[in-house]
Amino acid sequence: MIGATALRALVLTAAFFAALSPATCLGENSNRLPAKATKELPPELLSLLRQKKMPKYSPILVRVFKQEAELEVWKQDATGLFKILKVYPICRWSGDLGPKLKEGDRQAPEGFYTITPELMNPNSDYHLAINVGFPNSFDKANNRDGSLLMIHGDCSSSGCYAMTDEQISEIYSLARDSLGGRPSFQVQAYPFRLTPANLAQHRNSPNLSFWKMLKVGNDHFETTHLEPKVDVCNRRYVFDAQAPPNSPYPLVFSPTDKCPAFVVDSKIARRALEKQRTDELEFARLLNDNVPAAPIYSGLDGGMNEAFLAKYLVRVTLAKVMPYASYLPQLPPIPWVTNDGSLTSRWFGTSFSKPIACDPARSSFLSTVVEGDDGC
Repeated sequence: MIGATALRALVLTAAFFAALSPATCLGENSNRLPAKATKELPPELLSLLRQKKMPKYSPILVRVFKQEAELEVWKQDATGLFKILKVYPICRWSGDLGPKLKEGDRQAPEGFYTITPELMNPNSDYHLAINVGFPNSFDKANNRDGSLLMIHGDCSSSGCYAMTDEQISEIYSLARDSLGGRPSFQVQAYPFRLTPANLAQHRNSPNLSFWKMLKVGNDHFETTHLEPKVDVCNRRYVFDAQAPPNSPYPLVFSPTDKCPAFVVDSKIARRALEKQRTDELEFARLLNDNVPAAPIYSGLDGGMNEAFLAKYLVRVTLAKVMPYASYLPQLPPIPWVTNDGSLTSRWFGTSFSKPIACDPARSSFLSTVVEGDDGC
């Protein structure tokens, strides 16, 4: 009989070599796909992959930041951790800071999204497109609607994240290659980098509690470099939830129902909470110093990275969207399970007095989150 250690080694070895296998053709015969969708990565990017010890077909994770107008592609290296591969300046995004709430509000979405092969559009009118999958289960639970929200080319946006054609060609190819034999990859879309300084600047926004909720998932990723497992219950995001030790029942989440009792792996929780507490102290210091607060409504319809301003200045216009603070839904606090097994409601953004209970660490090169075409 194979021992547990030997079996684990075989599984990890198989996972590593699976990451080296070619990607499937997104549900179509490659002969029927347009050349732009099957294009190989440029030599410079292939060289960068080798330099960073990232297998060509290993998983990716995408992070988008509106205010900074940047899109990051992270990729798993040979250690199984996600490391930054490349940062792309965003050519255009529309709307204002804040989540998408309804069809036609021109808001680019914010949240955690799961991209499956079916959401990859090789025949987009905007060169190539990746549907982010809005609305996801969180959006639906909060009665948010909209469709055809993309990351695409053509530098033109009406609720999307628009790149140049050259940029989307690279991003699409990286996404295509990562989906070989895998069900999905994750997109994390944020209003800005969730630093204490940015949150203090936007402390008057009606979206602050929503952004602090997103920060929990952000902190899980930034402190572990592992893709956070995402669930939704009680109309809120929950990250890296596991069944309590010795629980006789599987962990089941319903987006609109009360959250079940759950725990978070100790290695993830410890690192994330340490970062959270450090950030809270800095946030409190900034508030005490009365740093200037940003206006709730910017008066601009989205923006673009400064790298494109000289060429496309007329594409950043006065807002066609309206302030929506009056109908932004108020989200309830989320329950967490503490060491004594009690279910305690705690607001995101406040310190936890006790560490979260934990199961053994989850890890491996196989870890992915299992959880859309073109209207921009």
